[in-house]
Amino acid sequence: MATAQTLKIVKATVPVLEEHGNAITTVFYKNMFAEHPELLDIFNETNQKLGRQQTALATTVLAAAKHLEHLAVLLPQVTQISHKHRALQILPEHYPIVGKHLIGAIKEVLGEAANDDIITAWTEAYDEIASVFIQIEHGMYEEAMWDGFAEFKVTEKVAAATDIAAFTVMPVKDSSADNQSAIDLNKLKLTAGQYITVKVEPEDSEHVALRHYSLYSANTDTGIQFAVRRDNRNAHHGLVSNYLHDNLQVGDSLWLSAPAGDFALDKELVKQNEIPLVMISAGVGVTPVLSMLEEQVTTNPQRPIIWVYACQNEEHHAFNADVSALLSRAEQVEKHIFYFDKGQILDQAWLASLPKPADLYVCGSMPFMECIIEELNVLEHSGDHVHYEPFGPKMSLDIKAA
Repeated sequence: MATAQTLKIVKATVPVLEEHGNAITTVFYKNMFAEHPELLDIFNETNQKLGRQQTALATTVLAAAKHLEHLAVLLPQVTQISHKHRALQILPEHYPIVGKHLIGAIKEVLGEAANDDIITAWTEAYDEIASVFIQIEHGMYEEAMWDGFAEFKVTEKVAAATDIAAFTVMPVKDSSADNQSAIDLNKLKLTAGQYITVKVEPEDSEHVALRHYSLYSANTDTGIQFAVRRDNRNAHHGLVSNYLHDNLQVGDSLWLSAPAGDFALDKELVKQNEIPLVMISAGVGVTPVLSMLEEQVTTNPQRPIIWVYACQNEEHHAFNADVSALLSRAEQVEKHIFYFDKGQILDQAWLASLPKPADLYVCGSMPFMECIIEELNVLEHSGDHVHYEPFGPKMSLDIKAA
């Protein structure tokens, strides 16, 4: 537990962090990567370029500073980040490197204002925060379905939409284990809403690249199934997504770490019919929500379901047939589709028509997430019943009351 003096100093620096947080984290990443370029194999280059990672770290540090004496209140955020860390294989030995460069960045940005007392207090505070992450992640490593990254072979690749590829992969058999698969799919217990982490080595990159992709089904009868959107928007060329779309074919191998994530249906509400299930997604954000829909109709098809999906147009409508087939198995369904090209906008006026209470699950791009969650907050939906998974660092979302 941090000392009283440390708590006092750290809390006193909150206004400074609010003012200079992004500057500190920008310097942090620049200096850390300069000294440890191997860490570029872990961090998402796109999130770095767009400033998402810097914002996420600044937000996390600020939250920790505000709640240092009661870090337990941040457990949901810490758990979500820890899932990402385990999936990326961030280990205890990485934390001293992060601590060194975070404290160094605070000193560099604040200059003389960062006196010895502040540096000492923040060093102690960082050690306290790191120990919490390490402890939680230790449990996640213990529970992971396999260690590190395992080799899988692509058995199916289909177009789920004009810009989305759906992959099915099977574990490669381990010849050292009497020709038995090192990973037994029959023993895997995937959770609808989870993601896997892909490790590839694109030819036009100097680094190994790691990316998270959501499972579109928790069923492993034919293998592990995930979807990838080709990321070519806003003059950006997604390194891994384009590689997977253009180069990865049936029969090829790739490496996956074990499924991770805490975006999951409320198990108790799945079984009852009083509170309707509302599923709101956009674009490839449908992927984890689709797996949840499969779980719901398989477990309890009597529960009322409101399905809401938004995308550019019919060509970009992902998994349309799969969703329709699953919804046909439910007994009470509302289905609402919004095509942006037709001027169909999912706004607060429409969201106001949703029932309360409701059990809501939301997934999509960062701007989509910010908009929908803010509107649901304004409409006074209970925070306990609004669950979301953005495709990017969760702590970088600009959501005031989430």
